[in-house]
Amino acid sequence: MSSRALADPELEQRRLAALRQVRQLGDPVLRIPATDVTEFDDALREEIARMEIIMDEAHGAGLAAPQLGAMRRILVYRAPDEEHIRVLVNPRIIWASDEIDVDVEGCLSIGEISVEVPRALAIHVDAQDGDGETVRREAEGFEARVIQHEIDHLDGILILDRTTKEQRRQALRELRSQA
Repeated sequence: MSSRALADPELEQRRLAALRQVRQLGDPVLRIPATDVTEFDDALREEIARMEIIMDEAHGAGLAAPQLGAMRRILVYRAPDEEHIRVLVNPRIIWASDEIDVDVEGCLSIGEISVEVPRALAIHVDAQDGDGETVRREAEGFEARVIQHEIDHLDGILILDRTTKEQRRQALRELRSQA
């Protein structure tokens, strides 16, 4: 939970309202690969704007369309030290470094659970923006981690699939105890 939310009850209420819109572990939609976006129109831009609002209000670092039940290859995220939100439509990782970093990740679709996940330290991604223009992102560190996490959502993969069996079992026990 964010310290901002603790200090401001209104922010916490908005965070909880945003989280209610995010599909949770067990929802079959989270396991289905998303399809490419082919129409870049006002409806797409409205969907992206909604995703940005929900991600911000939920205090997330990123959000993928399937987490909201939309089976389209769209993700939004905020890079560290940047104010604006980035949009990647139809993203594909075209290069990943051999150097792997293992770090703790959480997920808006898996409650308050965090697990260690190995990720490539640097990646190059080809995508499109909300208008269909070609975008290439060269990301490293936390930004690369967030993009890989959200692309996993587009492919029907969750952080529990990427962690060790022991951490997966522990996370599932914690989730059951919270239910």
